Amino acid sequence: RASEHARAQVASLIGASPKEIIFTSGATESNNLSIKGAAHFYGKSKKNKRHVITTQTEHKCVLDSCRSLESEGYEVTYLPVEQATGRVNLNDLQNAMRDDTILVSVMAVNNEIGTLQPIAEIGKMCRERKILFHCDAAQMVGKLPIDVNEMNIDLMSISGHKVYGPKGIGGLYVRRRPRVRLEPLFSGGGQERGLRSGTLSHFLCVGFGEACEIAAKEMAYDTEWVTYLSHKLESGIKERIPEVVQNGDPEHRHPGCLNYSFAYVEGESLLMALKNVAISSGSAC
Repeated sequence: RASEHARAQVASLIGASPKEIIFTSGATESNNLSIKGAAHFYGKSKKNKRHVITTQTEHKCVLDSCRSLESEGYEVTYLPVEQATGRVNLNDLQNAMRDDTILVSVMAVNNEIGTLQPIAEIGKMCRERKILFHCDAAQMVGKLPIDVNEMNIDLMSISGHKVYGPKGIGGLYVRRRPRVRLEPLFSGGGQERGLRSGTLSHFLCVGFGEACEIAAKEMAYDTEWVTYLSHKLESGIKERIPEVVQNGDPEHRHPGCLNYSFAYVEGESLLMALKNVAISSGSAC
């Protein structure tokens, strides 16, 4: 009962039905299950469908899942993103779509530069072509409003600790109407609608659900506060430090993620100089 209440809490945050939420160990597993599961199911049932589209800036678990499919004979198109903004070009995506395309996988918010992708537009394009749309929304859920139906998302990966829930738990949204089919990664007792066998960790589910409920209540205030802090940091850097370049889209981005390049400074040297700041020279998503 506690797990089912948690399932409803997660679903409410993204505008889904509780029956469409699958509990997983985290966004990495959710991404693997979405990409491999969809490709294997539709690749076997429809022999002429063997093509997947993603972008070059996806999370490593998405890119590695696609490379795994390539080793099985699937064809994957890795779209570049616009250099100035990090956004995918919709015309390039349209041109890459084919009759044998099974799935398009594009993350919502980039984990390194904070760029917000045109998710609703991508969803609309995929729905018109009857192509599945998978979105890795680990960095967006709980921070910015998201509605899987308005955005035409068919599969969406969620991370527990990214919404300040416990580590070791995540979720996968799997659309029921029109029904999306996946081949499970695990064999076993058939839990989670047969898609993810294994006994659930109830206390992790409860923590994840509570975190989603709190995120929904606090989202407006949290966004306002994070935006204020972001602008404060941004103006301070630009006013005091010469030759600084902001990476990513200045407009379409999550305010809580700023990415800068500092001229003539090595990342490691900057790390050593900033003693009282939690900082990393590489991805710390």
